[in-house]
Amino acid sequence: MVILTSVLATGALTLTACGSRDDNGGKSGDSGSSTTFTIGVDAPLSGENSTTGLGIQYGAQIAVDDANKNNWVPGVKFKLKAYDDKAQPATGQQNATAITGGTDTIGAVGPLNSGVAQSMQQVFASANMVEISPSNTNPELTQGKNWQTDKKRPYKTYFRTATTDELQGSFAADYAYNGLKKKKAFVVDDKQTYGAGLAKIFGEKFKAAGGKVVQTDHVNTGDKDFGSLVTKIKNSGADLLYYGGQYDESALLTKQLKGAGVNIPLFGGDGMFASTYIEVGGKAAEGDLATAIGVPADTLPAAKQFISTYKAKGYKGDYGAYGAYAYDAATAIIKAVKAVKDANGGKLPSDIKDVRSKVVDEVQKSDFEGISGKVSFDEYGDTTNKQLTVYQVESGKWKAVKTGTAS
Repeated sequence: MVILTSVLATGALTLTACGSRDDNGGKSGDSGSSTTFTIGVDAPLSGENSTTGLGIQYGAQIAVDDANKNNWVPGVKFKLKAYDDKAQPATGQQNATAITGGTDTIGAVGPLNSGVAQSMQQVFASANMVEISPSNTNPELTQGKNWQTDKKRPYKTYFRTATTDELQGSFAADYAYNGLKKKKAFVVDDKQTYGAGLAKIFGEKFKAAGGKVVQTDHVNTGDKDFGSLVTKIKNSGADLLYYGGQYDESALLTKQLKGAGVNIPLFGGDGMFASTYIEVGGKAAEGDLATAIGVPADTLPAAKQFISTYKAKGYKGDYGAYGAYAYDAATAIIKAVKAVKDANGGKLPSDIKDVRSKVVDEVQKSDFEGISGKVSFDEYGDTTNKQLTVYQVESGKWKAVKTGTAS
């Protein structure tokens, strides 16, 4: 979400009902005045999934701080306001309504969960306001319900800096069959948009590669006892458990699975890729795997300062999964504001609706090197950065074992 305040001074931009005066002796903006935009971020900041949600919040915060420090948009300052959706679609929709309801808001970073995104997209579309997720991976969000046969973009206001489950599921299936040499997979999902979609794609691609899905099953988010499921997995003869969902349940599942003597790896997607998975799973997590978007952040020269800043600030959460992608999502909005201003003779349009519309258009044209890699979007609003990495738990830490591009 983005809140915009303008300064009414001689020759300065006027935005009707758009906020407060920011006079500072002519040091920060054009003609002695500055405009302030507050970029909003929506993610689970408490409860389930909060480890990765906080990584999104603070990743976006560092981008905002960098923009202000380095004067990315002369005459414009940025602030961040965080909204906690608790990984609940209904709460996410309420947050989207709050974000778009203000007369001075222009965009948002988030959410974390694909299911939450489904409840928010129409709200942002109705307001013609940009929304960029650093972590949503369900293909339907950008390519429509019939994405496998007839791709159609549902909302021009929605973008993401994360690649899709279509690629992630394929990448995981290829590594499971050809890399790990696993032949029989037991596939489980948490019934949520993200988890169920990813598990389905993995199963299809694993079978296409030559493997066999010996059985499928489901769990509910919030479940703690997986005794009956562990028994099914043990009796199935599977040599791999694939899990579509988040780290909250999968960490407990792997612990109970290994505790029952079923020593097969649990393989999941980016929803599992968090330090909390290892902390909760303990020794049982050793050898487990997860795919994640992009390449390891600590291998990207441009991300080194970001990581250093995140640690120096003592920010909570885990930047490793989506922090860099949140940084780049916020940066895309900030750069779009600059492009709008530059295209309008160095001034922002006076109508906030016009600003919102033009920011959407400029985000679509994004083309810059971010800290996660190249940032640009295709005709569906999907990132053109298709790189993925398989990580494995070794000695209590996630270690990258394969990076590549899925087909």
